[in-house]
Amino acid sequence: METQAQSTDAQRLASEVRAEMARQKRTAAELAAVVGISAHTAGRRLNGSSPFNVAELGELARWLGIGPDVLVRRAELSAEAVAS
Repeated sequence: METQAQSTDAQRLASEVRAEMARQKRTAAELAAVVGISAHTAGRRLNGSSPFNVAELGELARWLGIGPDVLVRRAELSAEAVAS
């Protein structure tokens, strides 16, 4: 079962993915096609209700042209900013 902290982490990571997609004018439909998931699943990943798995994160980061570590670090920085 997912804990509250894991849910919050998934939401922060999803927020960073959405922000990067917006900067690059990418769509959820494109994400679904690239990662190989349904549009419904992509929507759940992007709203943070279901976390990205490692393979999905790697594939979407490659598609966005940035490292998965960059997305994770941005999400961590977002959490630190909220905490302070």
